[in-house]
Amino acid sequence: MARKSRRNQKRKKRLRLFFILILVSYIFILGHMEINRRNVENTYHRLFHVDSVNKNEDDWSLVLVNKWNPILTPSEMKLTEVGKGQFVDERIYPYLQAMFDDARKKGIYPIVASGYRTQEIQQSIYNEKISAFKAQGLSSEKAKKEAELWVAIPGTSEHELGIAVDINADGIYSKGSEVYEWLANNAHRYGFIQRYPSNKTDITGVSHEPWHYRYVGEKVATEIYNQNICLEEYISYMNK
Repeated sequence: MARKSRRNQKRKKRLRLFFILILVSYIFILGHMEINRRNVENTYHRLFHVDSVNKNEDDWSLVLVNKWNPILTPSEMKLTEVGKGQFVDERIYPYLQAMFDDARKKGIYPIVASGYRTQEIQQSIYNEKISAFKAQGLSSEKAKKEAELWVAIPGTSEHELGIAVDINADGIYSKGSEVYEWLANNAHRYGFIQRYPSNKTDITGVSHEPWHYRYVGEKVATEIYNQNICLEEYISYMNK
């Protein structure tokens, strides 16, 4: 009996050591993953920080705004209405209108669901998104982090520039998927880019938004489209 008891004790010790090793390994792996995540985020921050990318501030169509690069100075835009109470910078209006006109000739009927926003409006949308995630049971910190994947922090939204628009279907003659597909294949010909592609979230800091388009000019938009890159990558490359 004594021998059996000693064997059982040894077995229990080995099991405890085994589980301790597993726990330590798990903690180490989690820590390593967190370090890598922070390194990746810091790398993107260094690559796309305003000090290194917004060199051509006079080129209004290429000013970079994202979570790492807030709007530095108020825009000098003049707004023009594009229907249903939505406004855009008048400098992009002719290109936006031409794009919509050609889409309609192909049986696609887009509308501007959201154009220029004041910082106050952006703040309201941002707060509502956080509240929605908190209502789902997320903590304040997690709700804020999740919200920022979908709604830009006030002061860092392209909508505040007046040269970005959310484009959806009219809901009568076209479906959203039809509009998004047409835009993805044709928007660059009018100077617009899909600002937040599905494979660039780590760089843009924003989840995929097939409806969000930003004016950068036909030449730049075509280059970005042909190279399958995002605006951050284009500007970083141009400033090397």
